[in-house]
Amino acid sequence: MGKIIISTNSSFDGVVQDPDGTDGFPRGGWFDQVVGEDRPEWAQFFVKEALDASALLMGRTSDEWFASRWLNRTGEWADKLNSMPKYIVSSTLKHTAWSNGTVISSDLPTEVAKLKREIDGDILVYGSFQLGHALIEQDLVDEIRLMLLPVLAGDGVRLFGPTAGIRPLRLIHTATIGTGIVSLAYEVIHED
Repeated sequence: MGKIIISTNSSFDGVVQDPDGTDGFPRGGWFDQVVGEDRPEWAQFFVKEALDASALLMGRTSDEWFASRWLNRTGEWADKLNSMPKYIVSSTLKHTAWSNGTVISSDLPTEVAKLKREIDGDILVYGSFQLGHALIEQDLVDEIRLMLLPVLAGDGVRLFGPTAGIRPLRLIHTATIGTGIVSLAYEVIHED
């Protein structure tokens, strides 16, 4: 059975919007401002995570963003990401931008529950904060991994929005990445 894992970079104050500054958000670009000398260890963490995963689940915008950056790359990390099956949630797409993609266009809870039954292993959700909100709200997320960067963005879309109820979590992993980044992983405690 598969596990849905949200894995994302976040500012210290929880902002996930426009970390690379390419979306035109006035406070975007915070990632490159602080990752600095910690980038190799940060990348090593995400390479291992990708190598251990079975599939990716993301929204349309993240599909386009990742395709534009990874399709022409080579190497262990790129090869894994490009070859992995991808499930893209969109009500408007007919075909995905990134390779190996399947569009999920209706009944998100049913389709994601089906993915969890059919895929053995980790199903990573990269970027896709709107999808992340929906998955959390539908109680479909099994784990949340945050790469907490030492910066206060002050404003912007945050990974966590309002929920219909309390969502208990259990800390399962912490690590310092380089000299200034903290990796946190929490298991989501599902309601019975």
